[in-house]
Amino acid sequence: MGEPMLQGKTVVLGVSGGIAVYKAVELLRLLTKSGAQVHVIMTKNAQEFVTPLTFQTLSGNPVHTDLFSLYQEQEIGHISLADQADLFVLAPATANLIGKIAHGLADDLLTTSVMATKAPVLVVPAMNSNMYENPLYQRNEKLLAEAGYRIMEPVTGELACGWQGKGKLPEPEQILGVATGVLLPNDLLGCQILVTAGPTREEIDPVRYLTNYSSGKMGFAIAQAAAARGAAVTLVSGPTNLQVPNGVKCVPVISAEQMREAVLANYSVTDVVVKAAAVADYRPACREDNKIKKAADELTLSLEKNSDILSELGAQKGERILVGFAAETERLLTHAAEKLQRKNLDMVVANDVTSTGAGFDVDTNIVRFLFADGCVEELGLMTKAQVANQLLDRVVTLRQAKQQ
Repeated sequence: MGEPMLQGKTVVLGVSGGIAVYKAVELLRLLTKSGAQVHVIMTKNAQEFVTPLTFQTLSGNPVHTDLFSLYQEQEIGHISLADQADLFVLAPATANLIGKIAHGLADDLLTTSVMATKAPVLVVPAMNSNMYENPLYQRNEKLLAEAGYRIMEPVTGELACGWQGKGKLPEPEQILGVATGVLLPNDLLGCQILVTAGPTREEIDPVRYLTNYSSGKMGFAIAQAAAARGAAVTLVSGPTNLQVPNGVKCVPVISAEQMREAVLANYSVTDVVVKAAAVADYRPACREDNKIKKAADELTLSLEKNSDILSELGAQKGERILVGFAAETERLLTHAAEKLQRKNLDMVVANDVTSTGAGFDVDTNIVRFLFADGCVEELGLMTKAQVANQLLDRVVTLRQAKQQ
């Protein structure tokens, strides 16, 4: 598999005392899996929820808890931790922790290390919704943002205390995506990117529809990576079970025609389009108003062709970058090259969905990049996040070439 996204990076994970501490355990696992060397600092209150041993086992490093521990100070110490870090991630970050940092208070190992570091700091708040909305807290968060700290908004939902509102810690996968993005180049700043993702559904009657196996994971990974690299991202997505990436505007759709309308409505202000959705080629010629009842031994459905969204975009491409996907089961390069030329694309991402690790609803992919000049690049097995950033690297190069 390709090199992990955070290979060679040192991340300090600061964990403060909230009920969401259990999610920090999974975040640690994901950071480590992404290649990062992770050092965990726990506040005293955090240790009331999860023991340091859990974090030590997963990170392979001693967990740091005490500012006045002679052993910890000798081995690494708060200044050394601050200097070593490529990134600090504070998750969960309580209102108390945020308030102390915002006012320059450093009375334990975590706040002292944060105050001493010059590395970027990603703050991921988690708290009761009333606390989150408190104007004093909001002022503290604003102070951090103005000082250059990255703030990841909490999620709206049912909180552990029983309240319904904004204050939940985002899922660890989302935090990982934003954390990775902090370390990525901001090379898409000012770029408007439109990404399509997921399947479409074509209704037969009120209870049945035609669809495909697309999970939307590839398109969502591209949207998340593009936002992390500074782009303004609009994600037009068919039905999925995925959480919208932080900072991404999502337009949910159901059918191919709805996707076409949403894409065209945003096309005029778009610089780059990445069509990763698996759009149905056909739809029922007649959608029944009532459920079709079982009667005859055979039932024939009449289908009619949907509009070809990608061809329509290619015909009015102008100076935009247009990227398509070709998911094939045979003659991969032949079909992908034909699609590239026929639809006036700058680039096609081709994959054989019958290959192990490259099919639907998995977290990895094996792709080839085909370009309008005839160049073909073959990538090995990678995570979809890695593929997304490899794709965006090529998009940056294509944009630079067009702007020269």
